[in-house]
Amino acid sequence: MTELHVVAEEGTGMLARRAAAFSVAPRIWHLEGRALQPARAEPLPPEPDPPELTAPLRAVLEAARSEGAEVVAEHGVISVEVLGLEVARVEAGPDGPELSIGVGRHDREARRTVHGGLPGDARDPVGDLRGVVSQVQARRRGGGPSHPANQLAPERWLRALLVRRPELVGAGSLVAVSPPVARPNLRSRAVAPAVGTDGGGDRMAVVCSTGVDPELVPAAVDVRVGAGPCRLVLVVPERDDHPVTRRLVGMLSDPAEIRTVPTDWRELHSPSPS
Repeated sequence: MTELHVVAEEGTGMLARRAAAFSVAPRIWHLEGRALQPARAEPLPPEPDPPELTAPLRAVLEAARSEGAEVVAEHGVISVEVLGLEVARVEAGPDGPELSIGVGRHDREARRTVHGGLPGDARDPVGDLRGVVSQVQARRRGGGPSHPANQLAPERWLRALLVRRPELVGAGSLVAVSPPVARPNLRSRAVAPAVGTDGGGDRMAVVCSTGVDPELVPAAVDVRVGAGPCRLVLVVPERDDHPVTRRLVGMLSDPAEIRTVPTDWRELHSPSPS
C-alpha cells in the first residue's frame, strides 16, 4: 500500500492525533516557511468552563426545559435548543451573564435592537423565550413545508432525538456533549456527539451526522479520545450510509460501528423530556 503523506501549515497537531487512530496512519508533516518537520500529536484542548448562572437566569432556563427545550453546554457556551436548533444563548452582559434570545446571531441582534439594546423582553424573559420555543417547535417537524427551522443543524436534531430515544441505536441512556471543534455558526457542519451507556451498561459514545461528511470518522476519533475507552457508534440516516464512511471505520485500530436510522427519522415520535 502506498504511504500517504499530508503536509499542512496549520492544525497539524490535531491531524497527527487523529491519524494515530488508524491502522495504516498517514504521515503528517508541519510546514513552517521552508522547513518541513514531522507533526506532533497534540492532546485535545481543555474545554472552557461555562459561566456561573444567577438564580433568575437558572429559573428562565428551567422554564425553557419545562416547555420541551434542551439546555446544552458546549465549549463554555450555554444555549437553549429546540430539537438541536439554538433559540437562545447565555452571553456576557454589562452586569454579568444574560440570556440573549433568537435563532442564531443575526436574530439575536435584531431582537436586541427591537428591545432597545436589551437581550430580550426584560419585562417578561420567560414569556419571551417560551414564545420563541413554541414558534420553532411548530416548524421543526418532519413532513412539513421547507423552512430554516426544519433545515438547519439536522445532525443536532438527530442527536436530540437519540437523547430522548436512545433505544433507537441500542443505548440505555445518552447525554449530549461538545463536538471536538466548536461550530462557528448555525449553518456550519459539525458532528453532534453524545455519551452514555449501552443496553448492557457499558460506556458508549454516539456521534451523529447527516449527509456524507468526510470529517465524520476523524471527528468521531476525537470524541472517543475525550470520552475515554468506550464503544464508539456512528449514527447516520439510511440514505447517508456511504461506502467511503464504512471503509474509513474499517481502517480504525480500535473498532467502531455504524448504526442507521430510517431516512424519515425526522418524523419519528420524539417525546418531550420529563
